[in-house]
Amino acid sequence: MTDRTPSALALPPSDGPAPNRRLLLSAGLGLAAAAMLRPARAAGSIRIGYQKYGSLVLLKGRGSLETALQPLGVTVAWSEFPSGPPLLEALNAGAIDFGSAGEAPPIFAQAASPELRYVATEPPAPRGEAILVPKDSPVRSVADLRGKTIALNKGSNVHFLLVRALAQAGVPYDGVKLAFLAPADANAAFVRGSVDAWAIWDPYLAAAERATGARVLADGQGLAPNRQFYLSRRGFTDSSPEIVSAVLKAIGEVDAWAEGHADAVAAELAPAVGIPAPVLGVALGRLSYGVAPLDAAAVADQQRVADAFHGLGLLPRPIRVADAVWTQPERRAENRAETR
Repeated sequence: MTDRTPSALALPPSDGPAPNRRLLLSAGLGLAAAAMLRPARAAGSIRIGYQKYGSLVLLKGRGSLETALQPLGVTVAWSEFPSGPPLLEALNAGAIDFGSAGEAPPIFAQAASPELRYVATEPPAPRGEAILVPKDSPVRSVADLRGKTIALNKGSNVHFLLVRALAQAGVPYDGVKLAFLAPADANAAFVRGSVDAWAIWDPYLAAAERATGARVLADGQGLAPNRQFYLSRRGFTDSSPEIVSAVLKAIGEVDAWAEGHADAVAAELAPAVGIPAPVLGVALGRLSYGVAPLDAAAVADQQRVADAFHGLGLLPRPIRVADAVWTQPERRAENRAETR
C-alpha cells in the first residue's frame, strides 16, 4: 500500500471545479496496447474479470462454472480487478469478455465504446454503499460536507451515490473536494484523517465500520439503487451467445445457493477477500441475489445515472442505455412468438 501525504491526494485546485469535470474515461492507447500484449481469446474460451466480492468471486472459488462449461468444450480464464472502472476499461479494450460492475462504470464504458453490452443485473442493494465519516467527526449531515474532502474511487458506483446525496442536500458538486483514490489508498487516507469522508461499497464499507467505528452519513437508500450488472462486448455476445447464457445460468445457481447460506458464503469468501468472515457476514446481509435480464426499471435507473453525469459535464455526449442491452437468444425467440 502506498502511503500518500495529504498534499499528494488527487484534489482539484482551490480556484475552480474544472478538474472535477474531466471526462472519466481512461481507456485510451495505453490500455489498448496492454490488451494487445495479452494472449488473444482462444476458441472455446471465456475470459472473466472479477472483483473480490459478489457472485463471480464465489463462482470462481467453487469451480462450478468450469464444470458447467465443460460439455460445451469451453475453458475459463479469470482476471482480478480492484474495482469496476479498470475492469470495464479492460472489457472495452478486448482484454476480457465478461465481468461485473456497479452502476457508474458501465455508463462511462458505453460512452467510450458502442461495443458494451449489459447482459444481466442483480436486484438493488442500496445499503451496500455509503458515505462514511470518522466516529468523532463534527460532520453530522451531507450538507456539512460543503468544502470538505471526500475520498472515492473515480467513476465507481459510489460516484453516483455522492452526486445524488450532494444534490439532495443542496450542495453543488463543485462545492466539495474530491480525492480520487482506489479503496486501499482511500482507506489509508481515511484512517490517517487526510480526508473528511469516504464514499465506499461493501465489503470495504463493513470492514471500515468494524475497524474504525466510522459512522454512515448516508447510504444508497432513497438515493441510488446500487445495482450490480453483468457485462460483455457485442463481439462476444454475437459470436458466443450460448456461452454467455451458460455463465448467467451458473451465476443464477450460485446466487440461489448463497442466498440461503450466508455463514457458509462468508467463510468461503473470507480467505480470498482478506476480510474476516464476521465482517463479511454484515456485508452479505446487505447484498442482493437473483440474476435476471434488465427490465424497464433497471434500464430507467441506469438512464438516470447517465443523465446525471452528462448534466454535470462528465460525459462528452448523452447516451441511451437501452441501446446497450443484450437479449438472450431464447428470450428473443419467446418475444417473437408472443408478437405473432
